[in-house]
Amino acid sequence: MSSLITVDTVFLDESIGTDKRQAIRFLAEKITATGRATDADALFADAWDRESKTDTGIPGGLAIPHCRSAAVLEPTLAMARPTPGVDFGSADGPADLIFFIAAPAGADQAHLALLSTLARSLIKPEFVAALRAASTRQDIVDLVDDALDEFPKASPAPAAAPAAPSDAPVLVAVTACPTGIAHTYMAADSLAAAAKRAGVTLHVETQGSSGAKPLDPAIIAQASAVIFAVDVDVRDKGRFAGKPVVQSPVKRGIDEPDRMIAEAVAASTNPNATRVQGGGAAAAAATGTDNENFGLKLKRWLLTGVSYMIPFVAGGGLLIALGFLLGGYKITDDAGSIILENSLWNLPDGGLGTYLGAVAFMIGGASMGFLVPALAGYIAYAIADRPGIAPGFTAGAVALLMGAGFIGGLVGGLLAGGVAYAIGRLDVPRWLRGLMPVVIIPLGASIVASGLMILVLGGPIAWLQTSLNDWLSSLTGVSAVILGIILGTMMAIDLGGPVNKVAYAFAVAGLGAGSIDNQAPWQIMAAVMAAGMVPPLAMALASTVLARRLFSPAEQENGKAAWLLGAAFISEGAIPFAAADPLRVIPAGIVGGALTGAISMGAGVTSQAPHGGIFVFFAIGNLGMFIAAIAAGTVVSALIVVALKRWVARKPLEEREAELEAVAVAA
Repeated sequence: MSSLITVDTVFLDESIGTDKRQAIRFLAEKITATGRATDADALFADAWDRESKTDTGIPGGLAIPHCRSAAVLEPTLAMARPTPGVDFGSADGPADLIFFIAAPAGADQAHLALLSTLARSLIKPEFVAALRAASTRQDIVDLVDDALDEFPKASPAPAAAPAAPSDAPVLVAVTACPTGIAHTYMAADSLAAAAKRAGVTLHVETQGSSGAKPLDPAIIAQASAVIFAVDVDVRDKGRFAGKPVVQSPVKRGIDEPDRMIAEAVAASTNPNATRVQGGGAAAAAATGTDNENFGLKLKRWLLTGVSYMIPFVAGGGLLIALGFLLGGYKITDDAGSIILENSLWNLPDGGLGTYLGAVAFMIGGASMGFLVPALAGYIAYAIADRPGIAPGFTAGAVALLMGAGFIGGLVGGLLAGGVAYAIGRLDVPRWLRGLMPVVIIPLGASIVASGLMILVLGGPIAWLQTSLNDWLSSLTGVSAVILGIILGTMMAIDLGGPVNKVAYAFAVAGLGAGSIDNQAPWQIMAAVMAAGMVPPLAMALASTVLARRLFSPAEQENGKAAWLLGAAFISEGAIPFAAADPLRVIPAGIVGGALTGAISMGAGVTSQAPHGGIFVFFAIGNLGMFIAAIAAGTVVSALIVVALKRWVARKPLEEREAELEAVAVAA
């Protein structure tokens, strides 16, 4: 347990920077210097990404920057008592006690619970006072060890305020933050303490990294109101349907717990208070999504649908490809009759290969048949939570019935989710609320959304879908190459970010429309996958083969891993390189990705699998050109990044990065 912190990660009464960015980088570099992390830049990038979501400063001169990072080798605490203090966004001024909590991306539950135990200790005034009074680094280590020795007695668990008078309000709360290490548990303890001061009974469910123990349904039923102190979606929010709700960022649960308790008590007797709608329709988005503009919400809804649809496409596409491999392309003509009229003991004319090919093809086809309903169903789910699933699936099935394809699924899912959301906002009698999420919302939304698809929208969307398929099928020569350049650029421009996801979603959504006679969707999928493989493979080639001396030891290690990540079509394998040197790495990746996309489309390479890279070779048509396209883009991208690192001075690039960051902050 004591290995979480050592004297080498404690820094007393020294300057660690003038702002929190410098302070976090200082601590990330010190952790890396002890050998507990492989890459200071990657660790800083992960910690800064978490800090950018919510300030980690808390009242009392404290700050707890924290993250989970693939660069961290073992759970680590770094503590600083800086002179002067550093502003981490707390209302009461700079922090003079800073704990940097660094957890591995795959940390086990026991270590995560330990880190959370430390975070909860910082709520205790006597512990904080002892940290300020400590005279040596070893004193700090001993104090932290003593706090951690309370584990598992103090391990993160649902917090509860002591029993209050029988006539006192009963409140329930959920706390959650993106990382789930510190703020989740500190907010739970702060709210519990505030409830005790107010004479209120409070039960808290912590949805953190070390697990969550759901509140007893009987306790939820007794509750007069609900507090959501969260920065992410509340799991299974439908449990709280109909309850008055007070919702704020998790940090407010630490900064203003007394006010949140008072607001919840007031809401419990206010008939006009905001309530958790049936299954989460009105309050389905956690804090942080409430202020999104419509464009960001639309993107989130669509990408949610795509993410849930991908398993159907992945399994179905690979099985169909396997069916072609075993039974030949003519298997499409009689696969159904083969599996109905034959068996393992009564094989068809083609033998075992033909029979197994027919089985694989039919199972894959059945899986692909869920593509549009799943897309629509989970778009509706993203909008209206669980009550939107049934009407969304129904609207997707109707889209298939009308021949409206994946565009119909997109529209149907948005319609179903929007109608379900609107019905969930209705103020209905208390006796009817229990029926809303299971009967009223699914029935009403299904009638409206599917009715509109059949009566009004289905025909025009089917015509649009047919026109799009015809246009894609007609792309040859220069047109196909230009499309490949566009798709390749999008895949490489932000390495798994929003632009990359749009290109990938476009390819996956159209995959179900591919066939032997219409291979354009398969060609688009191949171009997207090949281009997405280029950035990590190029960084691997540059850092481990072409110019090792231009890369740090940590980058060379990342380069070794990037070979496998790139081969498996995981574009994020290039992120550590891009985070450390974006103005060299990203342009090089764009050029290589665009080249690969152009070659792939121009050569008519196809892929019936939405993911897997070279490991789904049997689902790739024209495998030789697929490999050639990837190799060309990889080599070109690697040569460009080596040239930029060797001949373009770093100082102007760093100045330009600072200018871009200043513009972003000002915006």
